[in-house]
Amino acid sequence: MAATVPLSTAARAAAVTGLRLAGPTGPAPVGAVALHLVDGARTDPWSGRPRELMVTVTYPAVDVRDRPPLPWLPPGAERALKAAYGGVLDAYALPRTHSADRPAARPGRRPVLLYSPGAGEDRTFNTLVVEELVSWGYAVVTVDHPYDSGEVEFPDGHVVLGLRRDGAETVAVRAADLRFVLDSLAVLVRGGNPDAGRRRLPRGLRGALDLTRVGAFGHSRGGAAAAAVMDLDPRVRAGADLDGSVSGPVVGRGLDRPFLLMDTAVHDGLNKDRSWSEFWPNLRGWRRCLRLADAGHHSFTDLVALAPQLPPGLPLQVGTIPADRAVAAVRATVRAFFDLRLRGRPDTAHLLDGASPRYPEIGYIAG
Repeated sequence: MAATVPLSTAARAAAVTGLRLAGPTGPAPVGAVALHLVDGARTDPWSGRPRELMVTVTYPAVDVRDRPPLPWLPPGAERALKAAYGGVLDAYALPRTHSADRPAARPGRRPVLLYSPGAGEDRTFNTLVVEELVSWGYAVVTVDHPYDSGEVEFPDGHVVLGLRRDGAETVAVRAADLRFVLDSLAVLVRGGNPDAGRRRLPRGLRGALDLTRVGAFGHSRGGAAAAAVMDLDPRVRAGADLDGSVSGPVVGRGLDRPFLLMDTAVHDGLNKDRSWSEFWPNLRGWRRCLRLADAGHHSFTDLVALAPQLPPGLPLQVGTIPADRAVAAVRATVRAFFDLRLRGRPDTAHLLDGASPRYPEIGYIAG
């Protein structure tokens, strides 16, 4: 019998497949900083302690070429994610982002977008869209919702895993989370440091945020949270729901500010999702329902780009749309919407009418 020879360190490294995400296309380098926020005015319904959040503020930065890119997930969250997949991902190195810890670019305050992920997903799961928006001049704040998001790692290293919870209850908690994040950003803009540990903030960040131009978007349950926070907080001027059912009072009350719905043929929200068919006629402001062709539920997230790099058979719900086309179309559509509604820039490519020759994957459903 042949002896088993242990792999060398170099051989083990070579055996690990590194996953990759495409970089943003805009001119601005991308900076990012994580914040630990504690809301002493709210009791977490699942822990019984004050509600704690982890968020990342991603912003246009000065040159980042001399800094290492930040990881897609911190190490504890990465271990938890890999454990959840039962070892299937152990042979893969999760991607790095294209963001680095650098001072914010000057001059000017940037429109601010809040991002809420899907149930069981992490705030980093839409890095492709977030970094794209930032490279074109937005500041984006991605929010993990502990016990509802997937793997939330805190500064002391402990990780809170997601639990299966009722959607309506968790959407209400998420909406309160997003309002608290806005309050925390207001503290930052006034010159304070909202981080619970008072960790260092990047230079120039306080002057980089324009809280008079705030939008919210999310995937799946995060899209429902975007609608819910708009219902509660007039500071949020525009919102987008990427393939998520809507819940709570906003379904009946509707909204008087711009809102974008995007779905797939599988979801067919206005025909098959009762929450959408009830919500749609109650949207009294600018509204649009668009569809991403040949897509699955996770084609709006980084998973569409990671799926071709992973073993076949994983239940990733990314449809048959080519990954690069899905990424380009979703990036362009979300940016066109917020450019129009927060910056007053016309949609000259007619993306929001489903009539862009450059992005034929985006179809018009209703408006």
